[in-house]
Amino acid sequence: MHRYDYIIVGSGLAGLYASYRASLYGRVALITKSTVRESNSYYAQGGIAAVTDEEDRPAFHFDDTVTAGRGLCDYNAVDILVNEGPHRIVDLVRDGMKFDMLGDSFALGLEGGHHMRRILHAGGDVTGMKITNFMIEKVLADKNIILFENHTVLSIIQEGGKCYGVRTWNSETEGEELFIGNYTFLASGGASAIFKRTTNPHTTTGDGIALAYEADCKIADMEFIQFHPTALYTETDKTFLISEAVRGEGAHLLNLKGERFMPAIHELAELAPRDVVARSIFRQILQQDEPYVYLSLKHIDPERIRSRFPNIFEKCRQLGIDMTDKIPVAPAAHYMVGGVRSDVNGRTNIGNLYVCGELASTGIMGANRLASNSLLECLVFGYRAVEDTRKNSKEDESVYTPEFQLKFRKDPSKEDMFQSLKARISDLMNDNAGIIRNDKLLSEGIEILKKEKEALGSDKDEYYTLLSYNLITVAELIIKPAQYRKESRGGHYREDYPHEENIFVKHIIQQKDKPITAIPVDVK
Repeated sequence: MHRYDYIIVGSGLAGLYASYRASLYGRVALITKSTVRESNSYYAQGGIAAVTDEEDRPAFHFDDTVTAGRGLCDYNAVDILVNEGPHRIVDLVRDGMKFDMLGDSFALGLEGGHHMRRILHAGGDVTGMKITNFMIEKVLADKNIILFENHTVLSIIQEGGKCYGVRTWNSETEGEELFIGNYTFLASGGASAIFKRTTNPHTTTGDGIALAYEADCKIADMEFIQFHPTALYTETDKTFLISEAVRGEGAHLLNLKGERFMPAIHELAELAPRDVVARSIFRQILQQDEPYVYLSLKHIDPERIRSRFPNIFEKCRQLGIDMTDKIPVAPAAHYMVGGVRSDVNGRTNIGNLYVCGELASTGIMGANRLASNSLLECLVFGYRAVEDTRKNSKEDESVYTPEFQLKFRKDPSKEDMFQSLKARISDLMNDNAGIIRNDKLLSEGIEILKKEKEALGSDKDEYYTLLSYNLITVAELIIKPAQYRKESRGGHYREDYPHEENIFVKHIIQQKDKPITAIPVDVK
């Protein structure tokens, strides 16, 4: 058993930054199921959206965020994001983070949905890697933070409506370990790797969502999965993200006939919100023989491409693709817009349990995340969550000793069963809950998941069986609200209900053993 002041689960930017801030106030256990560099944050290419230019305003950033969110953004949360974001950038720079510069000013990029250049980047197209490595160095140098890699969280320890820590499985010692703390933070990322075609690391299957759901947390807006429009297409389904910033620099989308199709669909053409671009590409694919379109850069200065996107350029070169000509691309599951419902300080409905980053649903993203707001959210709300713990009374920090024994075990013979189920569910999610949905597909998906669950049995104390249940839980949490929301909005599109409906200007909430409910959007 380990005792710390803060238990933080997840090593993306949200977890790293929260750990760094929490170390000012106590001892921190930073837990990650793989290695510290395996996260969506690490692979993020685009950058961080924040107002740093004299011509820009937080109000402009607010408007772009709310417009992309299609009526479901909570105004107070967005207001906090756009106004506190620049302060967090100043903090990072003061701590030594180096962003790309143009003279004495930040070199700002433009991405889909933004009407101003406000995207800070580092190393061109490896911003996530640069900022994550920067925070990893801070974390590893901090004596108040202990890193626990290869620890999979299996359940949340709670009693009387309060969280006291987590149970984990140490895959190096093949044994269970308990982490007890005053405050527990879930920052374990999204769930897009539950889809077959995804830009996410294979570990990003929504374990944190399943854990929170089982602990009776409220789960919000899970029907909204953002499909990145331009993931590199390969015949093996192995994807590589072609950053939104490539279109921001002027790249055109062409169908296989060589026709540019986005200008006729949206006023921002290739820089339309991601759901519009992804759906438009998907429809082009349905009309042709090959499952991809082209991203054309042949009209852009080749040297500019090589210097601005060195990582993408090199990856394409290794695959025999000339980025200065055209790249085959197709949409892929990229970002979980919904998540564990929290207030603007990261608090869940479970005492002393906080969430931040992609796992959290603060109401910022609405129905569709605005490009490059996600890294900023990690900073702003990771900071606020840690500061909120300082407001709690000292009685929350009383010593707690669990009165139960270790309960989990691992049966290696069940690993193949888990991997097989994971493959089947990834196919199901692509086929039944993908970019374009309808009631028939969603209903079929629910029935298939029901049969998969019945086949598992009830032994949730076994490691692979529990992980299998988690996969099914996350899939259900996506499909059920998609069936409930009989409209099309943002990252959720139903061909049988193709229009937005005013009665669905609400957040859809799921909670264990309770019927689906809907709550109003905060537009004050």
